[in-house]
Amino acid sequence: MPVIKSAIKKLRRDKKVAIENGLFRNKLETAIRVAKKSKSDKDISSAFSVIDKAVKKHLIHKNKGSRIKSALVTKNGVVIEKTKKASLAQKAKPTVKKVASKKSK
Repeated sequence: MPVIKSAIKKLRRDKKVAIENGLFRNKLETAIRVAKKSKSDKDISSAFSVIDKAVKKHLIHKNKGSRIKSALVTKNGVVIEKTKKASLAQKAKPTVKKVASKKSK
C-alpha cells in the first residue's frame, strides 16, 4: 500500500479507470461479436464506432482496430462509405473574390 498521499489518490483513480476500461472492453467485444453474426449495416457501423472510440482511448492499438474493421467488412461483404469526407465535400462553401479597395489620397 502506498504511504504518500498523492500515491494513495493515484491508486484510487487507477482502480476507477480500470473498471471503466473493463466495461468498455466488454462493450467492444460485444459489438464485434454482434457485427460478425449479423450482416446489417447498422450493426457493423456501430461496431466501427466502438472500435474507433477504443482506439481513441488507447484500449487497442490503431492497427489492430484497422484489422478488426477490415475483417468485418471482408467477412460480411458490406461496403461502408466514409461519411466524414462526403459530408465535408457537401459543406464546402464557394469562394468569393474580394475586390481590392482604392487607396485614398
